[in-house]
Amino acid sequence: MYLNESPVIQVKNLTVRYGEGCPDCQKNLEKNRCALCRTVWAARDISFEVYEGEVLGIVGESGSGKSTLMKSLYFDLEPTSGRGYLKEYQNGVKNIWEASSATQRMIKNTIMGMVYQNPILGLRMDYSSASNIAEKIISAGSRNAAYMTARATELLEAVEIPLSRMAEAPKHFSGGMQQRVQISKALANNPALLLLDEVTTGLDLSVQARVLDLIRQIKARFGISILLVSHDLAVIRMLADRTIVMLDGKIIESGLTDQILEDPQHAYTQQLVSSLI
Repeated sequence: MYLNESPVIQVKNLTVRYGEGCPDCQKNLEKNRCALCRTVWAARDISFEVYEGEVLGIVGESGSGKSTLMKSLYFDLEPTSGRGYLKEYQNGVKNIWEASSATQRMIKNTIMGMVYQNPILGLRMDYSSASNIAEKIISAGSRNAAYMTARATELLEAVEIPLSRMAEAPKHFSGGMQQRVQISKALANNPALLLLDEVTTGLDLSVQARVLDLIRQIKARFGISILLVSHDLAVIRMLADRTIVMLDGKIIESGLTDQILEDPQHAYTQQLVSSLI
């Protein structure tokens, strides 16, 4: 269904390695760690695309490389090697990991939005909710106070934060409300790609359901492309069009989410799917 479109983001051969490595690393890996030189391969030769309006799910256990991938995409971590191309940066022909620090900050602030598992990483807890959104807008170069107020109002309403509380700091909010403020901040500059890293982990089930429903609404309302990381295949089933399964730093299976769920090929994916039944 995406044959005639160019991807919003394309990642080729992303690798993140901790350690110098050795000639025999790939032959002597115990999970993702070399038994000889002790090098850890947090991500190994990861390649994928995300298309306009698509939700791509990435599922895997802790230590599978999901968060390493997300941190690399958002420039929180420098990859060892690999190429990344964004449709809205240089028409998708220049590697984002070769861009200057200033250009990478521009990409973070205008083309991508990030929602972390831990809201402390994505919010200034002592700033008001409105100020968190305004900070993101200012970082993209705008100084129009009226626009910032209007945008904060629009986005906080969209994520169901009462406007009577927009002047309150997120430190006074519940975990679910903090995640919703984080989502509104990530959307501040109309990013082409939203990165969601385990956004429901640690939340009560009823709160999880509200956050997941909010993500569906955001996709429908803004038509945004989403990269959704989770260890929970039930979350992926609810939201993702296509799914990548990761284990020990590499992709072991990928395809349409329905295909992954109905006919998993890899033993690990079969185990994941059986846990849902």
